[in-house]
Amino acid sequence: MAEDQDPDSKTEDPTGKRLEDARGKGQVPKTQELNHLFILAAGLILVTAVLPWSFAIISRSLRPFIEQAHAMDVEGSGLGRLLLDLLAAVGLALSVPFAILVVAVFAASYVQVGWMWTPENAFKFSFERLNPLSALQHKFSMKNLVEFLKALAKLTVVSVVVAWLLRPLWGSVDHFIAMPLVDVVLETKALAARLLFGVVVVLLLLAGGDYLYQRFAFLKQMRMTKQEVKDEFKQQEGDPLIKGKIRQLRMERAKNRMMQAVPTADVVVTNPTHYAVALKYDGSAMSAPVVVAMGVDNVAFRIREIAEENDVPIVENPPLARALYATAEINEEIPADQYKAVAQVISYVFKLKRKPFSS
Repeated sequence: MAEDQDPDSKTEDPTGKRLEDARGKGQVPKTQELNHLFILAAGLILVTAVLPWSFAIISRSLRPFIEQAHAMDVEGSGLGRLLLDLLAAVGLALSVPFAILVVAVFAASYVQVGWMWTPENAFKFSFERLNPLSALQHKFSMKNLVEFLKALAKLTVVSVVVAWLLRPLWGSVDHFIAMPLVDVVLETKALAARLLFGVVVVLLLLAGGDYLYQRFAFLKQMRMTKQEVKDEFKQQEGDPLIKGKIRQLRMERAKNRMMQAVPTADVVVTNPTHYAVALKYDGSAMSAPVVVAMGVDNVAFRIREIAEENDVPIVENPPLARALYATAEINEEIPADQYKAVAQVISYVFKLKRKPFSS
C-alpha cells in the first residue's frame, strides 16, 4: 500500500492522473484563511454599503408604528396587512446581507478549487469516525499541532493590528458621551470599517502564505515512488508485453491477408531473391496498377512461392522491385514515376497471357 511506504522513497512528482484522482476524492490544497478573508471582506461591504441601506428600509417601515400608531388600522384584517408589510420590508432588508455572506462562502471555495462535487465522500459513512482512539490520534496529530500554532500566530497578528488601529481612541473614548446619537453611529461605522479593512489586509497576506504552504504540503503528500509511476503508466498505456503481443497479432493478420491477395495478382516483380512486389491491374476499373503484396527475404520468398503455386507470372527486375518496395504502399496505386517501368512489365505479362492491356 502507498500509505505503508517509506516517505523517503517517494521521489517523483505526482502525475496528473494522481492529482485528478485525489481531486475526485475531495483532496485538494486549500486554506481556511481564505474563507475567513472572504467573510470579513463581505462584512466590510455590509458595514460600508449594505447595512445602512438595510437599516434605512427597516427604519422607514417602523416609523409609522411609532409616529402614527394611533392612526393605524388594527381592526380585522388591517393588523395582518400591517404585519405582512413589515415582515416583507424586514425580509428584503436582511436578504441582501444574507445573500452576500452566502456568496462569500461559496466564492472562497470556488477561488481555491473551482467547482468540485464529491458525492462519494459526502454520503460516505465510516465507523472509524466513531472510534474514540482514532479521534484522539487525529486530534493530537502533527498536522493539528501545526494548525493550532498557525491559528495562534494569526490571532496574535490580528490582535496587534486591531490594537494599533484602536490606539488613537484609547485616550478619547469619553468624547462619545457628548456626541449626538447620529454622530456616534457614523463614527462607529467608520471605526468598524477601518478595523475590518485592516484585518482584511492582514488576512490577505496570511491566506496567501498559508495557501502556498498547503499546496507545498499537499504536493509532498501526493509524491510517488518510481514503481507507482511505472504502475500508473502501465494502467494508462497498457502493459508493454501485452501491447507488443497485440501488435504482433495485428501484423500477422495483415500479413495473412496480404498473402491471400497474392493469387489475385497479375505479376510479381522480384529482385530476384531479396525483394518481391505483387501487382494487380484492371484497365477497366483502375487508373494505375495496385500493389497487393510486398516483402523482403522470407516474406518475399513466400510471395514467390504462392505466386508459383497459383501460376502468377514472376518477372525479375531488381531496380524496379527495390524502387516499388521503397516508395509504394500495399493496397494503393504505384507512384506516378514508376508508371512507365511497370507498364512495360505488365504489358509483357499480358501479351504472354493474351490479355488486353491499356496504359
